[in-house]
Amino acid sequence: MEADLKQIADNLTKGKASEVKELVQKAPNDGVDVEKVLNEGLVAGNECSEGKIQKNEFYVPEVLIAARAMKSGMEILRPILADKDIKGVGTVVLGTVRGNLHDIGKNLVAMMFEGAGFEIIDLGMDVTPEKFIETAKENKADLVGLSALLTTTMSFMKDVVKAVGDSGLEDKVKVMIGGAPVTQSYADKIGADGYTPDAASAVDEAKKLLEIG
Repeated sequence: MEADLKQIADNLTKGKASEVKELVQKAPNDGVDVEKVLNEGLVAGNECSEGKIQKNEFYVPEVLIAARAMKSGMEILRPILADKDIKGVGTVVLGTVRGNLHDIGKNLVAMMFEGAGFEIIDLGMDVTPEKFIETAKENKADLVGLSALLTTTMSFMKDVVKAVGDSGLEDKVKVMIGGAPVTQSYADKIGADGYTPDAASAVDEAKKLLEIG
């Protein structure tokens, strides 16, 4: 079982989408818990990819093929996680901030929220503060999730937090931030409501912020 999970992680990092899909399909049939497949397979592989990006061992082509492999695994797991039938937990608007063109981590967070019963509105990459606010208002969102993978773009998180306050949504919408260079102290500094160091803990942090049992 452990070998299967390591294979999923390794193949994801290498961008082998068809192998990831096949292994993710096989694991639950072999009795591997679906949350283990997610956390010890896909999450572990994604974290390895993010580490390689930070060390400049991965560039755009590698990032894209790893993202494709992640997607192939997510497509298999999403309906299985959704079968847990946790409905109406809350609405989350997700996106990477202005200038940020990496979304592997954000995509994984989106899947984990979806599996936990949240409604996800994924705005994709390079999202302006205005777009976050407009979407949050239109969909009566409970939480806005911001991702940044580079120190040069994480400063734009502050603009979104300020825009939430300026728009009058401060008491209605929580703002949670994350990404490789982001820290709890940075979240405190810009006035974000929450911070998560990795995708695996994102749902727990969101539930805590929204006071969901």
